[in-house]
Amino acid sequence: MLPPGTAASAPPVPASETAAMLEALQPPAGQRPVVAVIGLNDATETTDYLMPTGILRRADIADVIMLATEPGPVQLYPALKVEPDATIAEFDASHPQGADYVIVPAMSRDDDPTVLAWLQQQADKGAIVVGVCAGAKVVGAAGLLDGKRATTHWFYLRDLLRRSPTIDYVPDRRMVMDGNVVTTTGITASMPMMLTLVEAIGGRERAEAVARDLGVDYWGAQHASGAFTFTRPFATTVLANTMAFWNRDEFGISLKPDMDEVSLALVADAWSRTYRSRSVSFAASDAAVVTKNGLRILPDRIMQDWPKANSVADFSEQHPVTALDQTLQAINARYGESTTNVVAMQLEYPRSNLAQ
Repeated sequence: MLPPGTAASAPPVPASETAAMLEALQPPAGQRPVVAVIGLNDATETTDYLMPTGILRRADIADVIMLATEPGPVQLYPALKVEPDATIAEFDASHPQGADYVIVPAMSRDDDPTVLAWLQQQADKGAIVVGVCAGAKVVGAAGLLDGKRATTHWFYLRDLLRRSPTIDYVPDRRMVMDGNVVTTTGITASMPMMLTLVEAIGGRERAEAVARDLGVDYWGAQHASGAFTFTRPFATTVLANTMAFWNRDEFGISLKPDMDEVSLALVADAWSRTYRSRSVSFAASDAAVVTKNGLRILPDRIMQDWPKANSVADFSEQHPVTALDQTLQAINARYGESTTNVVAMQLEYPRSNLAQ
């Protein structure tokens, strides 16, 4: 039987644990680090792929390269499409020494042989591998979590442990590091994870500046894992929204040059997780729109074909955290608190009323 709801508090994280992670994440001395963000062309999670890139590029503490397994754009899920910087073959040719850090988002397939072989090669070359959210399943499938402490998105934990039974699951942590591998909890955990990486590479002051730009005042590993589980309200709301198949909304998000890609990712992701609506992007032409930190987003539709009445409120000028909060408020106004909690649960985004 599903529990009716879960109330939980986040236990404190010892300062020594935080300090150890920051020390372990430090890059080789005397060189600008290289960060590779890997994605599958046909389906890579929206926020997992865009948010790490956007945060690390605004920090300007590393060369951040968005990769794909094959030539062509990366179709993100549940929304948006982006042009990567290079294929993994092109990256290998230009960086034979490998990346210093590899970010692994959630992907539609955990066992893509090209991705798994490449991750193993990068780890062998000394890269620190960061599995964001259900990207931990990909890292696990590559054999990089065997016998290690780890975490992942609450919904995929059982699947991760079934496939990689030697993993030592660590609850109540947004991020866990063991050796040269880091894993995080759900989708929004990539924000504190990337700020921790910024702090390790660029120092506390730089991380604080980036955090202010994001609208964040805390980015530690503290997390209440018990607040995120498959409850009766979650299941009931998903079922009811799914069954209302005749009542689906499609909302447009206008792509604008220099818009904040992290805000864009969070807004598009949230609207596409209600089981009642999905977001599509539109622009003046079908050309890629370049964001604030150089990401190239490809529109789904042309502006002249999109009715203005079906556009969501533009939160792209807000700090990313504010943009997400305002989007959740808009979802609440349209679909109610139960649907808003379903979205927050999927994003593993802490809300004080999540377990009500």
